[in-house]
Amino acid sequence: MSKKELRKSQLQTLKSIDQITFQQKCFQIEQRLFQSPEWQNSQTVALTLSNPPEMNTWNIIKRGWEEGKTVVVPKCLPENRQMIFYQLHHFHQLEQSYFNLYEPVPEKSTAVQNKSIELMIVPGLCYTVTGYRLGFGGGYYDRLLSAYPGSTMSLAFEEQIVDTLPVEPFDMKVSAILTEKRRIHCDG
Repeated sequence: MSKKELRKSQLQTLKSIDQITFQQKCFQIEQRLFQSPEWQNSQTVALTLSNPPEMNTWNIIKRGWEEGKTVVVPKCLPENRQMIFYQLHHFHQLEQSYFNLYEPVPEKSTAVQNKSIELMIVPGLCYTVTGYRLGFGGGYYDRLLSAYPGSTMSLAFEEQIVDTLPVEPFDMKVSAILTEKRRIHCDG
């Protein structure tokens, strides 16, 4: 199956999860994250603003604020497929951009250098237990992770864990994956 076909199939799988099950899974993954050493030992945490049917990250952002963490979110630059992370103090700093993604408005936000981010929560559609992921197709995170020195983690439903993925030389692994049922330590 091609990456494009896999993306389509995985989106259908995620959309088929009923609302009550979705909410329960998100809660269980959030609790696993908040108890993880990566979360507890990080002052600056990066994550994206989720859109359904992705794992909900909005509550994670609020929890980060409650704990006094520096929460940073990306702004994508399509012209060079790069991302700049900005500190998020409140949701009014956001605007809807292409693909209905919420991103920070640079004029209302402060850019943060990638090396100051201690925990990078990396989005994706599906993952292998070795830490490879299938993203949304832009290659933004693979470019960023190739030079990122901090901890990497993904949050996923069990339905997103697959046996194999087509892996290319530029694909970057995450160090851990948290699901509603387990923590997967990836060898990479």
